[in-house]
Amino acid sequence: MGGKKVCIVGSGNWGSAIAKIAGSNTARLSSFESQVNMWVLEEEVGGRRLTDIINTEHENVKYLPGHKLPPNVVAEPDLLKACAGADVLLFVVPHQFIGQVCDQLKGHVKKEAVGVSLIKGVDEGPDGLRLISDIIHEKLGIEMNVLMGANIASEVAEEKFCETTIGCKNMKHGQMLKDLMQTPNFRVSVVQEADVVEICGALKNVVAVGAGFCDGLGYGDNTKAAVIRLGLMEMIGFAKLFCKGPVTPSTFLESCGVADLITTCYGGRNRKVAEAFAKTGKSIKQLEKEMLNGQKLQGPQTSAELHRILKSKNVVEKFPLFTAVYRICYEGKPVTDFITCLQNHPEHM
Repeated sequence: MGGKKVCIVGSGNWGSAIAKIAGSNTARLSSFESQVNMWVLEEEVGGRRLTDIINTEHENVKYLPGHKLPPNVVAEPDLLKACAGADVLLFVVPHQFIGQVCDQLKGHVKKEAVGVSLIKGVDEGPDGLRLISDIIHEKLGIEMNVLMGANIASEVAEEKFCETTIGCKNMKHGQMLKDLMQTPNFRVSVVQEADVVEICGALKNVVAVGAGFCDGLGYGDNTKAAVIRLGLMEMIGFAKLFCKGPVTPSTFLESCGVADLITTCYGGRNRKVAEAFAKTGKSIKQLEKEMLNGQKLQGPQTSAELHRILKSKNVVEKFPLFTAVYRICYEGKPVTDFITCLQNHPEHM
């Protein structure tokens, strides 16, 4: 029993896809304890408790239907029980819930535990931007790393080939996390600029909303390519403004950067809902309810957090794409304004 104990905090479709990978790796590697606990927010599905279904049928029928989880993945509705004694904690809850999850966990996590945030989003604090990994670190006092990449959950669960990026300053832990996560079809690169990796994971959702607007307006692939390029320029600009450590262009060439941006602008829920928003005129909130089966949308909320930060730093005009997404989602501006923002982007001046 000398192996490291792994717990997955969260069980949506991405959390369940990750459980499939982590569970199959811990079952065969002696450096990990075989059983992986997965914290599941209890709910009823067809008159049965979701944890009971997962533990008997080894399938998350609500959030990742059609995919069997390894039998060593155990669903646990009690957060503290799920995380008890864990050496590695993988955080995969919607970013708006991470604060309350950490408040419950405070004082119940090993000091030497290693955390990984797979949560794509940012928060705002008194000094502007707060990374989700920083929030977890401040509340729990554990070393934090991140995993971000071009990883649409259903495709990862189907074991279709993809890559991902782990941002980890401690390379010894980086290797351990790579062992935990890598499979023949889920290839992992480890880089040290963890904050840049995390910023990419949050900002690309905002760009994807813009890509969805263009789809809804009937624009084509050339327009989307421009959205991706201009969005990437704003992502790099934002990272240079806000990251405390070095920001190297090569990090944006990892899966967490350009690859994740491309896949999110062609697939993924932010693009899909933004397209429907442009076509139907229904509110984002209503579409989220109708289209996402209880999942949360990250792009619009991240654009609002970004906008407050950019405003406080007086640099709103340097980020017209991010700003246009915010104004269309929250200030009632017409979706066609997004095209105007592309036409007048400072990159062309």
